[in-house]
Amino acid sequence: MQDTKLTDVVRAYRGAYQAEDREVADALLAEDFSFTSPNDDGIDKATYFERCWPNGDPKDEQRIESIVVDGDQAFVTYSCHAPNGKSFRNTEFLTFSGERIASVDVYFGPVWQDGVLV
Repeated sequence: MQDTKLTDVVRAYRGAYQAEDREVADALLAEDFSFTSPNDDGIDKATYFERCWPNGDPKDEQRIESIVVDGDQAFVTYSCHAPNGKSFRNTEFLTFSGERIASVDVYFGPVWQDGVLV
């Protein structure tokens, strides 16, 4: 059975990212939060907000495709469609400390533009 509380946390976090609502996102992330991606190796919360937080660029349309919760961890896959015609899918592996996100590991999917892999 899915943990609906953690599913709600994931949805709130993705929503805060999309809305660029740093205050909400900060409240959802544990104090010792870490973030890893192909471009970032276990950066802390402050560095995450400095490097990875939306910066007012033209918005990607983001849509959650699936959330799978298992105990105190979850996978979320989402698709993004940028105004420039590029699109991609990413998957994130999240761990939780209670109902706060302790870590996010992002796995980038390929980028497409106008139906062609770029």
